[in-house]
This record gives sequence, C-alpha cells and structure tokens, in this order.
Amino acid sequence: MIQYALKCADGHQFDSWFQSAAAFDKLVSTGLVSCVVCGSGQVEKAIMTPRVRTARGAVPEPESATIPPATEPSGPLSKPASPAEQAIAELRKKVEESADYVGKDFATEARAMHDGEVPLRSIYGEAGIDEARQLVEDGVPVAPLPFRPNRKTN
Repeated sequence: MIQYALKCADGHQFDSWFQSAAAFDKLVSTGLVSCVVCGSGQVEKAIMTPRVRTARGAVPEPESATIPPATEPSGPLSKPASPAEQAIAELRKKVEESADYVGKDFATEARAMHDGEVPLRSIYGEAGIDEARQLVEDGVPVAPLPFRPNRKTN
C-alpha cells in the first residue's frame, strides 16, 4: 500500500491510499479517482514529505529540531471541514433521499420526461458535456450538481 498526497484542478488537497503506484496510475487514467471535496476528476499527485523511520536504537533528535506538520487535520477526512463542504454534503444527502439515480441514462430519462413519454419525477445522474448542452438548448430543465454520484467499486 502507498499513500499519496493529491490535489484537484481547483486546488483542494487530500490524501488517499492505493495498492501500488501502478494501481494509482490505472485508476487515474480510467477516471476513477476524484476530489473528495468537489468531485473533480482532474486529480494529480501533490508534493509530499516522505515518511522516514529512524533506525532502531538511534538517538532521537532534540525537540527543537523537529519540524511541526504544515497543517493539523481538524477531524476525520470523512467529515466536512468547512461550511462550503458541509453545505455540499447536505445537498448531496437531500438529492440522494429525494431523487432517483439514473446513472448514464440521465440525458435519455430527462428528455423522455420533458417530451411526456414517462411520468415526471426527480432524477439525477451523469451526462457528458455535449449531452447536457443539447438538453439545455432543447429547453429541458437541468442543473449541474457540485458533486459526483457515489459509485460502488466492488
């Protein structure tokens, strides 16, 4: 297992564990790694300090020589750290409770509801930029969400 410090295109920084460096590269290239804050799929490795363990029995350095970590985490990474993250988490919860997830069929389902082919209901899912643009141009009411849907990987 290897831990990487990661950052997204919007500058959010977070850590994650991977089975190996090759596993990280494969997951990033297939788009399965996303920012824990905003859901962006544009994630890359950030500069990180290596963890070096001293030899057993080595004399410990004096306290004044130790460098404190740059930032202390304020809590578990699974909990929102800022008011913006908390608002997004609450929005995600509300959407997941009140709407049906239709996955990659979002554009098809939204268009069918707009055309009256299926009953209206609240849905959310995934659509490519071209699909979303076409829905907007055709007058189908859609809005982007500030998070990516949870995907089960196993």
